[in-house]
Amino acid sequence: MTEDRQLVSRALRGDRKAFEMIVRKYEQPLTSYLGRMTGEREAALDFAQEVFLKAYCSLASYRPDFKFSTWLFKIASNHMIDHWRKKKLPTVSIDQPVDDDEGPLMPQVADPGPSVARKFELAEIREKIERALASIPKALRELFVLRHVNEFSYEEIADIKGLPVGTVKNRVFQAKELLRKKMEGS
Repeated sequence: MTEDRQLVSRALRGDRKAFEMIVRKYEQPLTSYLGRMTGEREAALDFAQEVFLKAYCSLASYRPDFKFSTWLFKIASNHMIDHWRKKKLPTVSIDQPVDDDEGPLMPQVADPGPSVARKFELAEIREKIERALASIPKALRELFVLRHVNEFSYEEIADIKGLPVGTVKNRVFQAKELLRKKMEGS
């Protein structure tokens, strides 16, 4: 992270090599992310170039108290949202008949959701997890939720809670073990 701050600082002073190093560092993960979002490698490569251009033009707005990667991926995420807003996809009303050679047809759309029985099963499982989670000590529950619900890294949780990383890892593990035992017992 300190390396990113130094590279940004150098790039802001006009050092093009510094920004090239940033691009080399984040090109693969950014292109991979964009590829997963678009499903098209060529589009992902184009978008990555556009995101790096936006990042370069906005470099002065980067705040060093935040991770550079988070800032860069936020730009990428916003770029994808803008792309999808601009892209006009053909739409068909599912309420209106579609004219066909054989006359008007009503479109049939499969229900993509789980069946009623599966929804009930999932609700029961979710309720068991919530009960088990509520029964473990608050300090362990909080760390478990930060890690597995909010998806913070151990380091980020350590910063948030003012604890050593090893302590965070240990307590998240303890929480998982307590949850596992409670789930097996119910």
